[in-house]
Amino acid sequence: MNTAAECPWPDVLHYVKKHYPAVNRTWFTELEGGPVENGNYTVVAPDPAQVVYLRRHCIRPFVEAVQFSTGRLIAVDFRASSGRIFPGGLGNIDHGRREDASEFESYPLIPLLPENTFENFVTGPCNRFAHAASLAVGDSPGSSYNPLFIHGACGLGKTHLLQAICHRVLDQLPATRILYVSCETFVNQFIDAVEKNAMNRFRDLYRTVDMLVIDDIQFIAGRDRTQEEFFHTFNALYQVNKQIILSADASPPQIPHLEERLVSRFNWGLIVRVEAPCLETRCAIIRKKMKLRKMELADDAVMYIAQTVASNTRELEGALNRVHGLAALEGRPIDLALARDAMGVEPVAPSRHIRIQDIMTIVTARFDVKLSDLQGRKRSRSIALPRQVCMFLARQFTQHSLEEIGGFFGGRDHTTVLHANKLIAERRRSDAPFRARLEEIENALIKG
Repeated sequence: MNTAAECPWPDVLHYVKKHYPAVNRTWFTELEGGPVENGNYTVVAPDPAQVVYLRRHCIRPFVEAVQFSTGRLIAVDFRASSGRIFPGGLGNIDHGRREDASEFESYPLIPLLPENTFENFVTGPCNRFAHAASLAVGDSPGSSYNPLFIHGACGLGKTHLLQAICHRVLDQLPATRILYVSCETFVNQFIDAVEKNAMNRFRDLYRTVDMLVIDDIQFIAGRDRTQEEFFHTFNALYQVNKQIILSADASPPQIPHLEERLVSRFNWGLIVRVEAPCLETRCAIIRKKMKLRKMELADDAVMYIAQTVASNTRELEGALNRVHGLAALEGRPIDLALARDAMGVEPVAPSRHIRIQDIMTIVTARFDVKLSDLQGRKRSRSIALPRQVCMFLARQFTQHSLEEIGGFFGGRDHTTVLHANKLIAERRRSDAPFRARLEEIENALIKG
C-alpha cells in the first residue's frame, strides 16, 4: 500500500487550479486528498453535492494532477465525508433516500451547487424583484408566495435562485423534504410509472414532500395526461400549504398549449420575471465570479468583457473561463489586452499613436464645444455628452487607466468614467444616427 505522502495534496490542488481554472471552485480548499491505496487516490469532500460536481466535471483534471505528482498510473475517486445528497433530486437529512423513491432513482438528478446561494447572487434592476421574492420564500416556505413562478430567458439566473431557495430552507430547516427536479425528469418518471403500474409510488413521492421545485416547467405543455397528473399534484400540495416553486422561459399565459386551469393555478401565487442584466449588473457579476475564483481583473478588462458579452450570465462565465484559462496558460496578468485576446476580438489598429488630446480636439470640433468646457464642472447636456464621448473613446483608443482618463476631464473619479462608457455604449447600440456620428469620429482618429 502506498501512503498519502507519495502524493502531496497541495501539489494536486495546485496542478488542477493552474491547468484547469475553468472547473476550479473556492470550496476546493475544503477538499482532502489521499491516501493512495491499490492504485486509487481518494478525494474527500464535506458535502455530497460537491461530490456530484467533482464527478461530473473534475475526473480528468484530478487524474492528471495525481499522475503528474506521482509519476504513476493512478485512478481517482470522490466521496463525501458527511452531509446531504439529493438522489433523484430529493433532499432531506437522511441523505435524500426514501424507500418509495427507489423506483425512480435512476433518473438524472439536479445537484445543489455550493456556490448557488443568495450570498453569491448579484442583484440589479433586472432581477431585484425576483431575488426579493425568492428570499422571502426561502425564509418562510409555504406562506410567503405560493406558488412562486420565476420566468425569463436562458442563462439569466433562474436556476441559481431556485437552488438558493433550497440552500436557504435546508440551512434553516434541515429536516425539510425537498424534491428538486427538471420538468423532463417529472415527465419521464410519470411515463415510467404508468408503464410499470407504479402510480401510487409516483404520487406518494411527489405529493408527500414539503417543497416541490421544478425547473423548466414549460416542457409539460402539450402533454395532456402529464398536465392532468401535475394539476392534481399541485392541488394536493397547495391544500396543505406545501411550497411549490417553478421556473420557465416564459410567463404562464405565454406558454403554448398549457392548460388554462394550470395557468390559473400558477397565477394564485407570485409570477416574477428575470431580465437580461444591464451593463453595471454585468460588471458586478464578473467581479463576484472573480472573487469566487480568486481572480484579479483590471477594471478596464472587467468593463471590456461586460460590454462584449451583453446577453446573459452563463456567457459571462464562459468568457471568464477563457480569460482565466489564457492567463494561466501564458502566465500573463489579466488586463485589457489579455481580455481582448481571450475573447477573440482584435483591437482597433490605428495608423498612429492616439492621445487623449487628439480625441478632445476632434470631439470639440464635431460637437462645437470648448476644450475648457470638457475639462470644467459644467453638467449641461450639451457639455456632458461630448465629455462622455471623449471618455468612451479614450477607453477604446488609449492605454490610460480609468483614474487617468478621469483626471484629464476635471479630476473626475473612475466611477464617472465607467458611467460615461455605459451610457455611450448603450446609446451606440440603440441610436443609429448617433452610432454613425461616433463611427465617423473613430475613423477620423484612426486615419489621423
